[in-house]
Amino acid sequence: MDNFARCFAFTLGAEGGYTDNPADPGNWTGGTVGRGALRGTKYGISTAAYPALDIANLSEDEAQAIYRRDFYAPLHGDELALPVAMVAFDAAVNAWLRRSVCWLQQAVGVLADGVLGPKTLAALNNMDALALAREALARRLDFYSRAPGWANFSLGWTRRVIALAGEIIH
Repeated sequence: MDNFARCFAFTLGAEGGYTDNPADPGNWTGGTVGRGALRGTKYGISTAAYPALDIANLSEDEAQAIYRRDFYAPLHGDELALPVAMVAFDAAVNAWLRRSVCWLQQAVGVLADGVLGPKTLAALNNMDALALAREALARRLDFYSRAPGWANFSLGWTRRVIALAGEIIH
């Protein structure tokens, strides 16, 4: 199985199907709880990020195309070791691309500007992939623990990070 297939399979399983939890800002067209229309998230594709998309009727194939175009390709997933690609991809889907890249940059000690350029890519590929992936996961969990949604989503976020930590060693 190639990098994208592994990344997609894990993240799709973690995201699941349709949800319209009103406490999740991603489920609102305005990106903030109570702002805009509550139209939900499906397969991790949120109304906040894609307000014009018919989320409830989104197919898995459509989600896969969005994942590849908007998350995997900008992360240069085919150029990264699998553990790093999986951690970066899942973080990009769950917390958006720029934040995912910042966690990777913090983990390797380069300027955390959220831009995955040649310097960051070289640094990522010159570090032990498993150690880097674990450090990025730790930074993700640290961020979540201070996020406003922690009270509502802490168990789910923590379970997801733990599951991903187990997945990257296989």
